[in-house]
Amino acid sequence: MAITAQDVNKLRQMTGAGMMDCKKALVEADGDFEKAIELLRKKGQKVSANRADRETTEGIVVTRTNEDKTKGVVLALTCETDFVAKNEDFVALANLAADLAFENAPADVEALLALSVGSITLGDKIIEATGKIGEKIDVKFYETLAGEAVVPYIHSNGKLAVVVVLKNVNGADVEEAGKDVAMQIAAMNPVAVDKDGVDPKVIQQEIEIGKEQARQEGKPENIIEKIAEGKLQKFFKENTLLSQSFVKDNSLTIASYLNGVSKGLTVSEFKRISIG
Repeated sequence: MAITAQDVNKLRQMTGAGMMDCKKALVEADGDFEKAIELLRKKGQKVSANRADRETTEGIVVTRTNEDKTKGVVLALTCETDFVAKNEDFVALANLAADLAFENAPADVEALLALSVGSITLGDKIIEATGKIGEKIDVKFYETLAGEAVVPYIHSNGKLAVVVVLKNVNGADVEEAGKDVAMQIAAMNPVAVDKDGVDPKVIQQEIEIGKEQARQEGKPENIIEKIAEGKLQKFFKENTLLSQSFVKDNSLTIASYLNGVSKGLTVSEFKRISIG
């Protein structure tokens, strides 16, 4: 059957695919819109498979919180180039994924991709977008957080996000403090909230590094352990959030800054997501 420009435009509006792709799909499907849509999806699957080994080092990070700021979601949608990361359709897809994650609280990325978007899954939607945009697209990271106060922060480039969970709020307005701490995390990239949260493997590695440095400096063997312990404490001070010097006021640690905002106020957890 003859394929009209109106038919092509209608399919384009329905799918967001390019004009030529829509025309080819309609011709192949003999004007059947459902078959044409399926063909376009298959095209997306082919593109996705062909680009499966590509690195996705660009993209955006998005966050969501509920009205009373007790629950939050952070999600990273990645692609191959910065040009695509700024594409309106790509940004809309990231926001759709974040909305789905926030509304449904799936257990992990796999469960998120299985959620329905109309008649298809989010995973299929991403495959379709891959076919349309021509780049590999991934949900690289997804995490939910909950607590007394959940405060998100997205850096101006859109590729770095932090979500902080505060506890012992006691009715105080902690929005500004949460933003300050989130910006601290963005800038200083701590490994944990405090020393108790540091991976034991990291601690052992730092001890061994400290010992080796002391030996290379010619220190007596009987004080190597003590020197290594001192270096470990310095590592904790510089690399765990509550012990770090507050970037806005070096006379304070993050712990003392928060306690000054509201007595006992502290951080229970945080997530820092960076693309690239």
